Amino acid sequence: MAGRFDQTWKRIAIALALASVAWFLYDGLIGQRDPALDAQSAADRAFEDGDYERALKLYRDRQDLDPDNAYALRGIALSLMQLGRNEEALGAFSIAIEADPAFGGAYANRGILYDRMGQHEQAVADYRHALSIDPELAGGPHWMTRFLRNQADKPPTIADRLAYLEAELAKPPEERLLHLPETDAAQRPYQQ
Repeated sequence: MAGRFDQTWKRIAIALALASVAWFLYDGLIGQRDPALDAQSAADRAFEDGDYERALKLYRDRQDLDPDNAYALRGIALSLMQLGRNEEALGAFSIAIEADPAFGGAYANRGILYDRMGQHEQAVADYRHALSIDPELAGGPHWMTRFLRNQADKPPTIADRLAYLEAELAKPPEERLLHLPETDAAQRPYQQ
């Protein structure tokens, strides 16, 4: 009885191994690849690696394949923001928002950009709008995202920054402290 049981498991293991090899061969050599999705994946990896120049180029390549793709438009805006090309980034965020006005993350990121540029009233307006569209943005990055980024501590969220800015903007101008370089540097853009 035990010998027959062992043979059955052996056959199942061999069948699964052959199926896996067949799938890898099909997917890698024969299967249809979507160039747009490949470009998107490459751009996202470059962005996560901090190679924003390469990410910008790859997001633009992605946009060439589908000019109205919201992911590509947002990726271009995010890359420009991370490169410090603020005016270009503002224009790119406007285009991305026009393409997908229901995506709260685009407003959140434009708010971060306004915040970095010292345009705090516009930042507050975008943060509020982002949270009204997508209240889950108040929670910040998911624990799995933080794990993959090796972030043990939860970074400040747009809800945290909104509350801080509202409190500071309520003070007389001479008492306001709107920039906290260490805290501001910890705030990461929201990614799709």
